[in-house]
Amino acid sequence: MSYRVYLKKKEDKRIRAGHPWVYANEVERIEGSGKNGDLVSVYDFSGNFIGKGFINHVSKILVRLFIFDDGEATKELFAERIKKADEYRKKLGYDNCYRMVFAEADELPALIIDKYDDVFSIQILSLGMELHKQDIVDALVSLFSPRGIYERSDVEVRKKEGLPLLKGKLYGDFDTRVIISENGLKMVADLENGQKTGYFLDQKENRFAIRRYCKDADVLDCFCNVGGFSLNAAAAGAKSVTALDISDKALRDVEYNAELNGFEKTIVTQKEDVFEALRRYKRENKKFDVLILDPPAFCKNANEVRDAYRGYKDINILGMKLVRSGGFLVTASCSHYMTIPLFEKMLSEAARDSGRRVRIAEMKIQSPDHPSLISEAESMYLKFFVLHVE
Repeated sequence: MSYRVYLKKKEDKRIRAGHPWVYANEVERIEGSGKNGDLVSVYDFSGNFIGKGFINHVSKILVRLFIFDDGEATKELFAERIKKADEYRKKLGYDNCYRMVFAEADELPALIIDKYDDVFSIQILSLGMELHKQDIVDALVSLFSPRGIYERSDVEVRKKEGLPLLKGKLYGDFDTRVIISENGLKMVADLENGQKTGYFLDQKENRFAIRRYCKDADVLDCFCNVGGFSLNAAAAGAKSVTALDISDKALRDVEYNAELNGFEKTIVTQKEDVFEALRRYKRENKKFDVLILDPPAFCKNANEVRDAYRGYKDINILGMKLVRSGGFLVTASCSHYMTIPLFEKMLSEAARDSGRRVRIAEMKIQSPDHPSLISEAESMYLKFFVLHVE
């Protein structure tokens, strides 16, 4: 008999509300036999069936639930769930590049599938999904006949599942630098060496949203990565765009993308530590009409929130001081530990300490191809504010 997992009293409330994770410390007992990565059944304290998921004794997340009937983890189930997830994105108008599968939000826990033109990039973050990798690849090939499939399972969180970091081609022979179309702009997505699975797809709508603020503006794009915000600013008719990043590779890609779209005269790259550059601009009394702050996550666990809060506050104070009166500060955080209320509190304190009068013009979250389960706070992670600075 395969594993049967029984929860402690009252530990089923969060799960029945829709959160799909069972933590090891919520379990009363485990009966039967099996091995790590197996599909197991989960019951409440009274023996009532809750659902099925993959088990991993190595992880703090003991079971990741995703089947709530007598179904099994078959190739057909993976194909059905992937097809359903893709249909949702197509209903929203996505076409060339988008997140096709967003893990738990699409009932495929710990699985990310991103579409870059006719190539897929996948990321597998749990043992159970790792054991079904070929089923996932087979489903993608049968459903979409892609030119290629690349794996980007090279993230540290896999170590918590007892898994090695992996990346490489899983299907097809293709160039891992793929030209995509986003917001009418051509861009390169580097599936092998780019951020995440090749590119930050979750800011697509937010990048387009800045266009209304950038016409005839001097724009500073901090932590520019491959230039998504810079390109949209240039497309809106910005007078000048300065793209800052510490990475040589990122800046080479910005320059490549600028040339692809004919913006090489508008967009100028600078290799800089952003904090140091902003402090220097402050000393020089340099100002911008639009300043964009889209930093990497300052905190990746709850213990880092206090330090991250200070970091976000410091950089937003500097940003507010460098915006011309009547201009805009565009600021974001991609850490779910920095919640929306906490981020707003930080911005309020930064406005006070900067001595500027600041109004919220827009507030957005991650793009809708990255849907958030209302019962799973972890899947709501991106905060994006446009602030009017007087």
